[in-house]
Amino acid sequence: MRTPILRLLVLLGISLLMGGCGTTTTVLRGDDVTVLDLKRKNTYCNSVPRVYSGVVYDLCVLHGPPNSASDLSLNGIPWVILDVPVSAVLDTLVLPYTIYRQSADGSIELR
Repeated sequence: MRTPILRLLVLLGISLLMGGCGTTTTVLRGDDVTVLDLKRKNTYCNSVPRVYSGVVYDLCVLHGPPNSASDLSLNGIPWVILDVPVSAVLDTLVLPYTIYRQSADGSIELR
């Protein structure tokens, strides 16, 4: 009985340690890093809006060829599925900044 609880705690801890990788990539890094990373993952997305960009980034990684989201998986679950809720929370916290950046700079264009 302790094993499922332990697994759940480990998954929760890892997802919190990732700290919203999508949000970190799109908000704290340069646009060129985001573009190169999504191109490397062969995503089908053409642009990423800055508002809720971490969630959109994660969905773009999922919206790619099979196995493009499998850089890190936990028991067969791609990391982005675990990252979406964390990114959603962090995206909400940085919403005033991303709204400003969206109006000033527009979306992050990939193509």
